[in-house]
Amino acid sequence: MDYQQPRRRIRDRPRSAQQDSLDKQILCLHKAMAIKLMANHDYLPQVMETIETRYECGKMRHGAYLFWSSLLEYIDQPALFMDTLMEDSPQLRKYRRQTPFVGILTEQERQAALDVPLGFCP
Repeated sequence: MDYQQPRRRIRDRPRSAQQDSLDKQILCLHKAMAIKLMANHDYLPQVMETIETRYECGKMRHGAYLFWSSLLEYIDQPALFMDTLMEDSPQLRKYRRQTPFVGILTEQERQAALDVPLGFCP
């Protein structure tokens, strides 16, 4: 009988300091993007189009599609929207790394979000 070790999922692995730093930067960028998106709903069609396009061409899995689509339904409830987006869980870190919130920040806004000391962002 051939016994195989169960495969460890990627999100169960310990994270390196470099991954932690990158995740904190991504979190800061998402905070800035979310604030701008809540203040200016003109970006919503662009975000929804990105979600639909990625899902239809297979670049986004169904779980991520459901998460991002559902999250946008709560854009008018700022506390819930921000708490959900900023949640520190392995799944949300994975989703944020493939964000549909592209093209929302200008380069200056992006740089300003990254210039905030990492401990002070969220």
